[in-house]
Amino acid sequence: MTDQPLDRDLLIELITREVVSTLAKQADRCETADGVRKAVGTGADRIAFHGNGSDVPMDLARYIDHTALKPETTAAEIDKLCEEAERFRFASVCVNPAWVKRAATNLRGSSVKVCSVIGFPLGATPPEVKAFEARRAIRDGAREVDMVVNIGALKSGDHEVVRTDIEKVVDSAHEAGAIVKVILETVLLTDEEKVVASSLAKKAKADFVKTSTGFSTGGATVYDVALLRETVGPDMGVKAAGGVRTKSDVEDMLAAGATRIGASAGVQIVAGTEEDARGSSY
Repeated sequence: MTDQPLDRDLLIELITREVVSTLAKQADRCETADGVRKAVGTGADRIAFHGNGSDVPMDLARYIDHTALKPETTAAEIDKLCEEAERFRFASVCVNPAWVKRAATNLRGSSVKVCSVIGFPLGATPPEVKAFEARRAIRDGAREVDMVVNIGALKSGDHEVVRTDIEKVVDSAHEAGAIVKVILETVLLTDEEKVVASSLAKKAKADFVKTSTGFSTGGATVYDVALLRETVGPDMGVKAAGGVRTKSDVEDMLAAGATRIGASAGVQIVAGTEEDARGSSY
């Protein structure tokens, strides 16, 4: 394999049924980063592996959480976000907790869900506070919550603290019928830490693992999406967020195993105006 970019058809051609079958069998056994690396292989940043195969869906909007998380976001911008989400049929709008009630009111009767963030963007609040924040967001109308993992505890090797942190939010959300995405902030983690965090999220019965907040030093990469997918297996969600700005970015993330995308450039992505989306940030 050369270092030159390969077109999607060729990528798909390179992935044989035998390889996909092997990866699927290995997914639930990947308890260490070394195990995941072996499953993903040295070409992990170029593989295509998505759900039922390597097909990238045509309707990208239903995979996108249309996002506005900047601290300076205004009420008018939340209203516009909701209008766009309903018009383009995005999966959800993702907003800060203070805007959940307004977004839920705007989207009442719509198929678009309201998602909010918990412990955002640092993840450094106590589990009980995160659980309370999740319950409040859900009471205000959120049907999905994206929580930031306790990154410091993870990097300290305090795995029980991390698991408890996730479980308290999961329990609070699931009792109300909401789903939980666990934000790992992969740019700050080693491969070993990404695998440990993903495994802990799975054991805590979270619904998704998510790459990034979009507020750190980097965002989603195809490699990390593939790594998370191989760690959690085929049944758990993987959300790619942070720096996803174009249609081709979305297609690459879905092909690598993502089942949801977080993007502030959702309209530009689905409308195909990629140049306009280049200046957008999560």
